[in-house]
Amino acid sequence: MITMDDIIREGHPTLREVAKEVVLPATDEEKQTLSKMIEYVKNSQSPEIAERHGLRPGIGLAAPQINVPKRMIAIHTTDEKGNQHSYALFNPKIVSHSIEKSYLTSGEGCLSVDRAVPGIVPRYARIRVKATTLEGEQIDIRLRGILAIVFQHEIDHLNGIMFYDHINEENPFLEPENAIPIDR
Repeated sequence: MITMDDIIREGHPTLREVAKEVVLPATDEEKQTLSKMIEYVKNSQSPEIAERHGLRPGIGLAAPQINVPKRMIAIHTTDEKGNQHSYALFNPKIVSHSIEKSYLTSGEGCLSVDRAVPGIVPRYARIRVKATTLEGEQIDIRLRGILAIVFQHEIDHLNGIMFYDHINEENPFLEPENAIPIDR
């Protein structure tokens, strides 16, 4: 089971590396790692399990955050309508995106960042992602709202980018033009 002790923090060099593609079919070890990642995200949202194991709640986790520089992400969250979405993916890639932007009104946080970083993180409002599931199935999904934001956050980790790299240093609360604010 992954715990907070397994999650590396900002300043660790792996967080700034571009992660390697997973050669498919994935090895048993890679599948096991990805299974543990989605398990962490789910466990971290259970108040009892999180408290018992000292887990910080999260809605996404990228393999580089557990010092595995491979293109794997796990996401478990609800959308704006309250529908549950769970993804454990190899080699996720944004293949297209909207010009329109969106952002979380509350700002973004990260399991690898132990401090609040106030500011607006501009993201694409809509994205299309291709990836391979834990079961080896190719998927092509269109995402918007919170899901689009979480996917962009996790895919950024695969490219050595931290969420605060997107915040305008001169004016952290500068809203992108015509952007959709998302409350969470």
